Amino acid sequence: MPIDSVQLASIPTESRNPRTTNIDSLPTEEMLALMNREDAAVITAVEAEVPRIAAVLDALVPRIVGGGRLFYIGAGTSGRLGVLDASECPPTFSVSPTLVQGLIAGGDSALRKAAEKIEDSPELGAKDLEAAGFAEGDTLVGIAASGRTPYVLGAIAWARSIGALTVGFSCVPDSPVSKAAELQITPVPGPEVLTGSTRMKAGTATKLVLNMITTGLMIKTGLTYSNLMVNVQPTNEKLVDRAERIIMEIAEVNHDTATGLLAEAGNVKVAVVMQKLGLSVDGAVAKLQHAGGRLREALETE
Repeated sequence: MPIDSVQLASIPTESRNPRTTNIDSLPTEEMLALMNREDAAVITAVEAEVPRIAAVLDALVPRIVGGGRLFYIGAGTSGRLGVLDASECPPTFSVSPTLVQGLIAGGDSALRKAAEKIEDSPELGAKDLEAAGFAEGDTLVGIAASGRTPYVLGAIAWARSIGALTVGFSCVPDSPVSKAAELQITPVPGPEVLTGSTRMKAGTATKLVLNMITTGLMIKTGLTYSNLMVNVQPTNEKLVDRAERIIMEIAEVNHDTATGLLAEAGNVKVAVVMQKLGLSVDGAVAKLQHAGGRLREALETE
């Protein structure tokens, strides 16, 4: 379908920002201060969408607990941000790399080299999602700052056709992407500092929301304890130190004891349960398994 340039120019992500028309003539510090003031609008825009983000999370959690997965799909900046958020989940929370997956138009090579033409094909969006093994029990978040990317619309339509849950993320009210999906998240940070550069305010809004979705998911599925990342993988010196400090905090032990517990247990949660409940490694593992891997439940149940 041909682009209506008049209609496209009227949407918030493409509109000219009247506050930044002289940005190219400002001294460096004033230019940066102007950018910063514009970025402040992103926080307000995302805050307004918290109820919708909560609705998405509440629908997502039981599907994940039931064995489903979360997929992001997008083109350009939107796709890159989805891949970034997905790729950070395994090292941060020790989850399988298949639990949260990011797909970008043009494949992984498009992470470094733009493949903008592909975003015009709804058929490729559907094809890529199907090729990734997306199934009825999974959840799709289609990301398109402009709210009209055909690649994303095609993926959403295919996901709905097989009965999966779909979420439309855009930065434009009443966009085709939001209307195509069952649930919607639509922060509207307004015109960009540079006209049409959705890698800026819209990109920042996208990053914030995706972080909220996956972090909220990990919290709600028991992969944290309080505000501590107890599923951290102690795979390098920094992460070993972090794991030991978490054990010290929860188990209320000194550093040497935490070091010994981590060495014996191999992970934070087992180490904490061993210390707090006076169990062996095997006993702590069994306790956690009975609690579904949730540290708080393991510590609070007999």
